[in-house]
Amino acid sequence: MASNSNKTYHDQVTIQNMVKLRELLKELPAFVADYFRGIEFTTESRTRLSYAIDLKTFFSYIQENNPIYKNMPMHQFPISILEQITSYDIEEYLSYIRYYEKDGKTYTNNDRAIKRKLSSIRSFYRYFHQTKRIDVNPSEQVLIPKIHEKNIVRLEINEVSELLDHVESGEQLSKLQQVYHEKLKTRDMAILTLLLGTGIRVSECVGLDLTDVDFENQCIKVIRKGGYEDIVYFGDEVRDALADYFEERGTLTPNEGHEQALFLSRQNRRITVRSVEILVKKYATTVTTLKKITPHKLRSTYGTNLYQETGDIYLVADVLGHKDVNTTRKHYADVLDETKRRAKDAVRLRTEQDSKE
Repeated sequence: MASNSNKTYHDQVTIQNMVKLRELLKELPAFVADYFRGIEFTTESRTRLSYAIDLKTFFSYIQENNPIYKNMPMHQFPISILEQITSYDIEEYLSYIRYYEKDGKTYTNNDRAIKRKLSSIRSFYRYFHQTKRIDVNPSEQVLIPKIHEKNIVRLEINEVSELLDHVESGEQLSKLQQVYHEKLKTRDMAILTLLLGTGIRVSECVGLDLTDVDFENQCIKVIRKGGYEDIVYFGDEVRDALADYFEERGTLTPNEGHEQALFLSRQNRRITVRSVEILVKKYATTVTTLKKITPHKLRSTYGTNLYQETGDIYLVADVLGHKDVNTTRKHYADVLDETKRRAKDAVRLRTEQDSKE
């Protein structure tokens, strides 16, 4: 059996998700396992785990609110339950999860989250309906919540400059944060500059290995959503920040199994997505802006700037790793509209002389 050190970060995350999914399947109705086998080769492990969590919430609600199944272990639910559940039952469930309490905790779901949970149920029902295991599909009768897309938020050039200045200097950080700043600032500068200068996702950033960085061609190899490899190029500012960190990285001793990881935590383990989110939040508090700065806002900043510089939405989609250019169009609709507005004065029908004549 191959050791963890021989597996890529993406491989390790996939295995972790598979283990979590198998644990959930021990609780879920036995027939649910058929569904996950059916979608295994068309979905990511993260997506399947998310679906399983949603289905656990759904069947828990059915168990608690349907007297027929209240005293039956969830794992023993028969597949016939799917045809007994009506569209009205699903609508009641969606209304319930908007706000509920369970095991002393309070849970809330906005329209976007409810839409995602309904999508999980629809995918689940669709599989059993298409494979002719059930004759009806009540989930298709439930209306999908209409989501109003938010305007894209990006940082202005002065906000980016202020953010990076504070990463470099440590100004505005708390006394406790400044204790670790001197040790971590080179790494932090490399991470934030890389996110701002390439638009890669945080998951792609933390998954980078030392061998994924090519200074000669100024590019990195990333594993995109879906598990495919892609090459992303970076400019001189990113190159310089990475070069400074590489020099420091050579002095560190990674924990076993983390030798190839590019970015290390204070504990000399591969840095996690959550750690990068906290890192960005920490420095975001030092910037004088009303905007909520998150890793995704850094990605949006790069995507917006790239589109404004090139005017090529297909290039933006390719660089950001969007499989469908319509995804890019949807997220950058306001930027596209502004570009189209500017185009109104780009073409003149007559010269000023002609109009005077």
